[in-house]
Amino acid sequence: MSSANPEVENGTAETEEPDPKPHESTERSTESNDSKSGGESNANPKPDDEPKENEKESAGNKAVLLQKDQGNRTFTMRELLNELKNGGDSSYDSEATDTPYSRVSSQQQQQQQIDQNNAAMELINSITGSDEEGRSRQRILTFAAQRYASAIERNPEDHDALYNWALVLQESADNVSTDSNSPSKDALLEEACKKYDEATRFCPTLHEAYYNWAIAISDRAKMRGRTKEAEELWKQATKNYEKAVQLNWNSPQALNNWGLALQELSAIVPAREKLGIVKTAISKFRAAIQLQFDFHRAIYNLGTVLYGLAEDTSRIGGAVNANEASPNELYSLSAIYIAAAHALKPNYSVYTSALKLVRSMLPLPYLKVGYLTAPPAGNTIAPHSDWKRSQFVLNHEGLQQISDVEQRQTSPTLSSKTGDTVNNNQSTIKVDVPDIVSVSACADLTLPPGAGLCIDTIHRPVFMVADSWESLDGWLDAIRLVYTIYARDKSEVLAGIITG
Repeated sequence: MSSANPEVENGTAETEEPDPKPHESTERSTESNDSKSGGESNANPKPDDEPKENEKESAGNKAVLLQKDQGNRTFTMRELLNELKNGGDSSYDSEATDTPYSRVSSQQQQQQQIDQNNAAMELINSITGSDEEGRSRQRILTFAAQRYASAIERNPEDHDALYNWALVLQESADNVSTDSNSPSKDALLEEACKKYDEATRFCPTLHEAYYNWAIAISDRAKMRGRTKEAEELWKQATKNYEKAVQLNWNSPQALNNWGLALQELSAIVPAREKLGIVKTAISKFRAAIQLQFDFHRAIYNLGTVLYGLAEDTSRIGGAVNANEASPNELYSLSAIYIAAAHALKPNYSVYTSALKLVRSMLPLPYLKVGYLTAPPAGNTIAPHSDWKRSQFVLNHEGLQQISDVEQRQTSPTLSSKTGDTVNNNQSTIKVDVPDIVSVSACADLTLPPGAGLCIDTIHRPVFMVADSWESLDGWLDAIRLVYTIYARDKSEVLAGIITG
């Protein structure tokens, strides 16, 4: 299996066209600067890096703006740039007026702050854009930095000014030209990190600062390859993402980025530490998907980390623990997530390239095939002794139980209505995707012991038990993804993937 590694382009960032559908409105990011290039590699499927939830979004044809997380009284970068472009005189200056603190500040404190401001301004003033558009944008950023420097001189504890200045420094880092006389991107990011550090000291609940601080640290880590210094930076980034999630748990973007940082860290740490970090990354991607079922980036990234785990497991000759998934099972799981990401974003070239190389790992013509323990069809309250472990198949139409006779013959099509179907004189359980209301884990004491699964439909709830909690996660994700693809009117794309 390891020879069929999905090829993903590496290099400069590609701007994704905004999806006009409301459900995609929260997903505006594009690939990171190292996720696409003119050439192709033979590496494993690369993570769909989302270094900024904010990330670069189309404005016109080629203009690229950065939109950061929004906070209390803080500007997003888009608001800042638009306001300054329009010549607006923001109320920000009035917010940063003299305070009792600033009036009693010692001369030494003021001088130290001035020196720090001057050092940051020198970095910003020396930046020259690569073209007229870049130079124009940098002039706006420079003007914004001057305003924030003045605000901080008046009140060194103004966390809003510190946060917004960090955003300006972070955006300026992306505006650095290839001119050898330009300041290094790393120096600007380091200065941004200092501002985020100060902002969070004065306002420890500023979750957007922790989030963007983690992004800046991650960008610095990427510049250092697989070195000890990079390892320490990735560890810092994961801690900041963790803090951001603690303060704002309802952020799939932060969870996705946290998973990406862990995935990068797993490639550097000693082998004995790798598996634990990879499993944690899987949990973060899965948590992001549970918050936003159509979050295609987290879906794809979960596929890539599972593929990497399959490669590692195969390399050591299979799973060490009998309860762990085999390499083939992991490859198949990986293909499910990559196929789902492609179905949600069929025109996204990165997903298309990866799918071409993992599609054969699916149990075609199905998306998923596995075992569940279920009661006799039509008798959900049957005694536990009557529940039987049998094979189920899932495709774009629904979930179907395979009878003992059918397992020895051809697989059935999913064409009848949800409920109990009769095939070869044997009743079986079947759930059509359009009939699904919800899918969840179930701890009902009336079920046999184990990882309970409940699929609530418009007709009745359907109860089953998975072989393990890990297996249950796979079934929950797969069924939810199939339903999400159906709800987004992309079932035909999924059908094309699994039926050819």
